[in-house]
Amino acid sequence: MRYQKINRELFINNRFKFNQKTSDNSLTVFNSNDQMPTNADGTMPFRQNSDLFWMTGINQEETTLIIAKINGEIFEKLYIKETNEHISIWEGEKLTKECAKQISGIDSIHWNECFLEDFKNLCNQINSIFLNKNIHARSKNNVETRDDRFRKKIKSEFSDIEILEAAPIINDLRRIKSNEEIKLLKMACDITEKAFRRVLKFVKPGVMEYEIEAEIAHTFISNCSKGFAYEPIIGSGFSSCILHYIENNKICNDGDILLMDFGAEYANYCADLSRTIPVNGKYTKRQKDVYNSVLHVFNCAKSMLVPGTFIEDYHKEVGKIMQNELIKLKLINSHDVKKQDAKNPIYKKYFMHGTSHFLGLDVHDVGNVKLPIENGMVFTCEPGIYIREENLGVRIENDILVSESEPVDLMSNIPIEADHIEEIMNS
Repeated sequence: MRYQKINRELFINNRFKFNQKTSDNSLTVFNSNDQMPTNADGTMPFRQNSDLFWMTGINQEETTLIIAKINGEIFEKLYIKETNEHISIWEGEKLTKECAKQISGIDSIHWNECFLEDFKNLCNQINSIFLNKNIHARSKNNVETRDDRFRKKIKSEFSDIEILEAAPIINDLRRIKSNEEIKLLKMACDITEKAFRRVLKFVKPGVMEYEIEAEIAHTFISNCSKGFAYEPIIGSGFSSCILHYIENNKICNDGDILLMDFGAEYANYCADLSRTIPVNGKYTKRQKDVYNSVLHVFNCAKSMLVPGTFIEDYHKEVGKIMQNELIKLKLINSHDVKKQDAKNPIYKKYFMHGTSHFLGLDVHDVGNVKLPIENGMVFTCEPGIYIREENLGVRIENDILVSESEPVDLMSNIPIEADHIEEIMNS
């Protein structure tokens, strides 16, 4: 791992909170993600299952956590891949039992070969089993996961055991970030800041979008990050109006606007930043007017990320503020507003995505939008205006911690005012 060792109390406390929510005489099983193949003998970079990492801190493939809750007692067992000489030569050492113990705070560490026998013995003592799966509202994954395969096995070989769902419990717990998690998120944000400041000094007419991406990657990796938390968006000119533009293969021309959406990953935690800058270091009047309108919406939206707010109400209020800004920019008028469809407000022509999403171990982290915002949650705040007919897209995004007093901007150290951005680009 590239990041500094995380205090194992984080994972011990996470498991304690989870175990408070499960029933007696039950088992819970969490599996790691698969090492996904590409072609021939290639593999994709490994990304740990977020729930397993939240419970254990283990960042290794072929890992399984079992928690048994029997007659009021808790038994935790972690199963990991045993290394051998071949693996050691070709891949390097895998986790030792002692190392896994130090990371996770779990005393009972076993090699994977012991799992099946232990599992069968425990099944003789329980009535139900909690299994995990991805229930994220945005998930469109058709690939069968290790958790999915394990579920099939349980249904076929242990059909008399009641299957319960772990995901609703852990999703609810992961909504609220602990102080240790907030520190890790802040580290990801601070690495992202360094990359943005580097880009401000690098961008000029004639550079390629992928060259900018390379500058960001260099900063991330040289600061203990594995790299991008998600596919970066580096869109100049018309590409600034494409919400999920990731080709990053165009030239940045004099007079273009450049919309960038990127974030560092640190210890599996994700930052998510958007900034829009002038390629030549000077916004045109129109570009600055649009930018300042988006910034106004951003500041208003950020102030509403407080305990007790409902996300649905929040988005409606942000929409009203955006509507007023679009009128000021002469993109819509009062007549358009009067005849608009309430189910499809007129502002969505220029601001068609949501303002905020949960952030944490996943960029679009788990959470329940039907529940009110609570202290300790982390959201993005990312309004935007996209004027395709003007080749002008502007998005501004920071990561916001909800607190009891006022929202805490985890990216408050990153330049955001148009004049400040110009100043740095031209210094």
